Order: sequence, then C-alpha cells, then structure tokens
Amino acid sequence: MSDKKKKHISYRPTVLPPEVREGQSVELLKALHILTRDGQLNQDSRRKLKQVYHLYQFIEPLLQELADAAAPCTLADHGAGKSYLGFILYDLFFKQREVGHIFGIETRQELVQRSEELAAHLQFPRMRFLNLSVEASITSTDLPAQIDMVTALHACNTATDDAIRFALHKKARFIVLVPCCQAEVAAVLRQHKNKMLGQTPLSEMWRHAIHTREFGSHLTNVLRCLALEAYGYQVTVTELVGWEHSMKNELIIARYTGQRRGNAQQRLLAILQEFGLEELTPRFLPDMPVAAQGEQEAV
Repeated sequence: MSDKKKKHISYRPTVLPPEVREGQSVELLKALHILTRDGQLNQDSRRKLKQVYHLYQFIEPLLQELADAAAPCTLADHGAGKSYLGFILYDLFFKQREVGHIFGIETRQELVQRSEELAAHLQFPRMRFLNLSVEASITSTDLPAQIDMVTALHACNTATDDAIRFALHKKARFIVLVPCCQAEVAAVLRQHKNKMLGQTPLSEMWRHAIHTREFGSHLTNVLRCLALEAYGYQVTVTELVGWEHSMKNELIIARYTGQRRGNAQQRLLAILQEFGLEELTPRFLPDMPVAAQGEQEAV
C-alpha cells in the first residue's frame, strides 16, 4: 500500500453514530465507555445511551422551568454509581449556563473518586461527588439546605425510598425516579403468605413465587406514588423506554405543589393493612404522623 493511501486512511474523519446528540462531548462519552475509541457504539452502550437520553428528554423541561424562574438549579443524583446521568445532564444543560450545580451521592468511594477525576479532566467545575449514605447526605454540610431536583436512576430496592426521603428533607421541587429491583415488599409478602392465604382471596395474587416478586414490585411503586401525593406532590407515572430495551422501565416524576391528595395517606395505610405490610409504614411515610380520618386536605 502506498504512503499516500496510508495517509488517506489514517486521517479519515470518524463518523459518529446517529444516536449521539448534537453538541454532546465525544470525549465524555468515550471516558464513560459509552463510545469506543473509534467513536462507535456496541449493543450494550447503545441501550444505555438510549435510556439516559430518554430520561434527559423528561428532565430537560423541568430544569428549564427552574432556570426560567431564576432558580439555582441544584440537582442531586442519588445512588449516582458511575454518574452517567449526572455527566450527560451537565454536558447538555448545565455547561452552557453560568449557574447550577450537580451533586452525585454514592456510597462506593472508588466510584466517587473516579467521577471526581473525570469532572476535573473535563473541566466541569460545578459537579461534586460525595461519598455519603442517605442518612449522612440529609444532614451533610457539603450539600445545600434545599435541592431543586432529586434523581435516582435504577436505584436498587430501598435506595429509591431513600432518595424520596432525601428529597422530602431537601424540599425538592422535582423528583425523578426509575426504580429497580424492589425486593423489600415482596419479602414481607412472602413472610406472611400463609397467614394471608387464610384471610383474603386477594392473596392468590402473590401465592406463586414469580407473582410474589412481580406483584411486590408493582405494589412498591403504587405505595411510593401514594406517599408522594400525601406529601404534596403531583405524580406522573410512565415508561422510560420501550419494553424491548429494559424491563426496569417505570418512570415516576413528582412535582411539588403543596396540595396533598386528600385520601392518599389513608389509602396507603389501608393497602398496607390489607396486604399485611403494616411494618413498612415508616418506609413509605417517614416522619409523617398518621392523620386521623378527615384531617387530610381536600383533593
């Protein structure tokens, strides 16, 4: 092969996959191992990028609403992991603005350190990563007293409830959740299964092991939505992406209005009692005294 032909191949420009959004940092996507060194996507990274971009489409209007109201746009990504979501949010939205901070909260120190190094390398100065548990993050002086938005993407099992608790303490205006691997409710259903089989025909809904898992997962998110409504949030539930891309697909978006759904707390408590889950009351109604019948505000 001639030198001229070698030179032509060597300097041929890389064509990015069509899935990559315009303006997205290629360096960032390579650092997150979403793009390969030659700027391409494999099947797993294509699925991951599709999920994060879909979530961005839901989050961007909420961030824009905060920006239009001259709010500081503080966002906490709870259970951040490798911070795919936080980095892409910063790159596509926060980087073009002079204000706004993203806080990644993660319990694994090695992931926090890796994210800190990447943020410094990319010159993303308004990103911080904190090695904190949920309890510590609520009271930590490294976080502002109020957070405008709390996100939790595939926060496993009770980590989603921890993110909700954190958001309540921080008076978040928006909460965006993609729950994952809910096992706690299913475990309690399983524990009391024999007793409930003798009390209600509804127990047939979780008599079989696979139904226990699936019903427990669905019931968990129903209880979360009722809890958010009881705390004064307007809740929307939809799917993140098509089922062909992910089974962990439920997206919960909560907007604080201050108007509590009148019967949300009573219905939540009634459901817990109906299914023998009373012991989980503190999980879904943290720090809220049980209101007497009729004390809740009107719908």
